[in-house]
Amino acid sequence: MSIFPQSWKLEEANKLCSHIVDCINKTAPIVDYETPYKMIRTTNVKKGRISLEEARCVDETTFLKWNRRLTPTVNDIVLTREAPLGDVGLLRGNQKVFLGQRTMLYRAVPEKLDQRFLYYTLLGPTLQAQLKTLGSGSTVEHVRVPDAEKLIIPYPALKTQKKISAILSAYDDLIENNKRRIALLEKMAEEIYREWFVRFRFPGWENAKFEKGVPVGWQMLRFDSICRFEKGRNPAEVFDSNENERLFYVNVDTLKGNLNSYAEAQKNSVTCNVGDILMLMDGSRSGLTLRANVAGIVGSTLSVIRVQEHLKNFVFEYLKAMSQEIIFNNTGSAIPHANKDYIKRMIMYVPCSDNVIDSFNQKYTALYDCIENLTGQNDNLISTKEALLPRLISGKLSVENLDIQFPPSMQANNTEPEVA
Repeated sequence: MSIFPQSWKLEEANKLCSHIVDCINKTAPIVDYETPYKMIRTTNVKKGRISLEEARCVDETTFLKWNRRLTPTVNDIVLTREAPLGDVGLLRGNQKVFLGQRTMLYRAVPEKLDQRFLYYTLLGPTLQAQLKTLGSGSTVEHVRVPDAEKLIIPYPALKTQKKISAILSAYDDLIENNKRRIALLEKMAEEIYREWFVRFRFPGWENAKFEKGVPVGWQMLRFDSICRFEKGRNPAEVFDSNENERLFYVNVDTLKGNLNSYAEAQKNSVTCNVGDILMLMDGSRSGLTLRANVAGIVGSTLSVIRVQEHLKNFVFEYLKAMSQEIIFNNTGSAIPHANKDYIKRMIMYVPCSDNVIDSFNQKYTALYDCIENLTGQNDNLISTKEALLPRLISGKLSVENLDIQFPPSMQANNTEPEVA
């Protein structure tokens, strides 16, 4: 008995796609300065999204050379063939990007297959199971390009495909909109810090006395006079469930929202609470400063910055403002390390009165309450979408009789909304 409705068809991906393109199988020469030309590596493709925030840059000549087979464009789908196998992302803009190693691109024939439907199908359990079945390799699981071209795609009539895509895309649009709002609120919080504590335009600054550009009475303090590092320690064992009163294991993945690692507290465990300041101490992003999104056991690549509670927001924004300088002073030739000695010597200008800090905290907290609310909304949207996706792309949840319009992201690629 078929798990799909009888009206649905099964066909190989290469018969439904106008393009299935593998990457150039060598590493592109990168540059150490910012350019508009970004490389999509496997690390940039996670949970249905392609993040270019930490993408490596190349010059225009390399960009054109690596795109000689095909230039990726909006709505193209990127699949990771290895390390890890089966992550899927959708290009949501016309950024100037190219495929890094172990990635490949899918572009559907629009008369046969809706591009968004293909995207959601690749994310779903049926196609993910196919990829895992095809995966080979004794050390690193990977799928061969010919096998990736012959993935079996189940699909209904095009009109039904677009209805399914519209439902799931509506959730994605809301999630993306909330992410943009979160980014804007974070920028506003950062700007308040810079206005008050870098430009010294705090409330009442017009009546303040200044000496050598600094408000009279403000203290010039070394970082280590009010903050201390507490380096994390890896737990004895990491689990994928929170049985037996286990705590979250806090590493970079956890801070990105992947809350699926747990550990049991030991005598020497270093713990953090929600809102604590964490700094990445080892690796390519050493010096990156983050706020703890959960309470848990801190891993060895992170340090907790211990500081008085009322100064946490101030110190967090100070470290963000100083991030480029901190990263520039990292140590280690092969593996970068955050330079604690340098950070400890950094100078901070701290108001002499708690009134300024208290007023800053009040405004700052109001913004982050909004951020927390939007983050909670996104968690609910993601959970609902993940529950709907397998039922929709398998036909178990019928959309035939629903009156559905395209959400904004789909309207940009269609002349008129789809209706029942």
